Amino acid sequence: MKKLINEMDKVVDECVEGFLKANKNQVKRVGNVNAIARKEAPKQGKVGIVIGGGAGHEPLFLEFIGGGMADAVAHGDIFAAPSPNVILEATRAAAGGEGVLYIYGNYEGDVMNFDMAAEMAKNEGIENETVRVWDDVASASPDEIEERRGISGDLFIIKIAGAKAETGADLEDVKSTVEKARDNTRSIGIALTSATLPNTGEKTFELGEDEMEVGMGVHGEPGVERIKIKSAEETVRTMADKVLEDLPFRSGDEVVTLVNSYGATTRLELQIVYDEFSSILEERKIDVYDAEIGAYCTTQDMAGCSITLMKLDRELKKLYNTDANSPGYKHFQE
Repeated sequence: MKKLINEMDKVVDECVEGFLKANKNQVKRVGNVNAIARKEAPKQGKVGIVIGGGAGHEPLFLEFIGGGMADAVAHGDIFAAPSPNVILEATRAAAGGEGVLYIYGNYEGDVMNFDMAAEMAKNEGIENETVRVWDDVASASPDEIEERRGISGDLFIIKIAGAKAETGADLEDVKSTVEKARDNTRSIGIALTSATLPNTGEKTFELGEDEMEVGMGVHGEPGVERIKIKSAEETVRTMADKVLEDLPFRSGDEVVTLVNSYGATTRLELQIVYDEFSSILEERKIDVYDAEIGAYCTTQDMAGCSITLMKLDRELKKLYNTDANSPGYKHFQE
């Protein structure tokens, strides 16, 4: 394993410290833990958006704090949920009197710890609601959608949440819109290699040199099938079929798309993937309103990528079009 680290048990703390120093005019630490918030005080009368999850997926979640995005983040250890006290610190920092909305991936540890923090926050008089992200079509059937994992669809859902909160909508209204964004979003990923954990040096799983995993989770959870490596065209068609049939997406739908690198897959490859994906959408007469291409939800140095579609309606399109300015994601209308 070759990593630019110091002590293995300090990689997350030093990552957060570097992030804070690089973005000192935008963010701050709150409490004596890895809870980070926008530098300015929470805006009174606005619903606070708190996100969080394990380290190792950067820029998700750590770098999605800023205007039109999240107000605070609770950062956990590598692929591990943040503790309830870290989430509570983030909650306090985001609370502006209109309550707080939690957004995070649907994983057992995150659910347990955020639920505990939610009760603690309510005991302090901070109202809160939760939207769990479950966009990964490979992780459960449509009939068991609430068992699915959250993966790269987090980007669009956090973007919509931040935009909706900026309108001054109340907590229930923000939650309702974010749930709609979540329910209109589908993703699937493929892995070509394993990730290597920086704090242990261990691989998260094993893949043969000529193998790929379809539907692999962002922590190395099993996918739906392990197959021989295929061309980009064949691979993207396999992925697209699973995503398009799940909602299902139909002719005439308007969508935003994401082609996301899991860490080691280059922009050259991502552009090829998008070329194939956009051709498939054109065949299906699905209109792409906008596309994002890059590393937004990573798994350390894993080679592979995911594709995401969010179906737009009038409200979601309007919210997507608003500006977002965070260290890890920026979106400005011309």
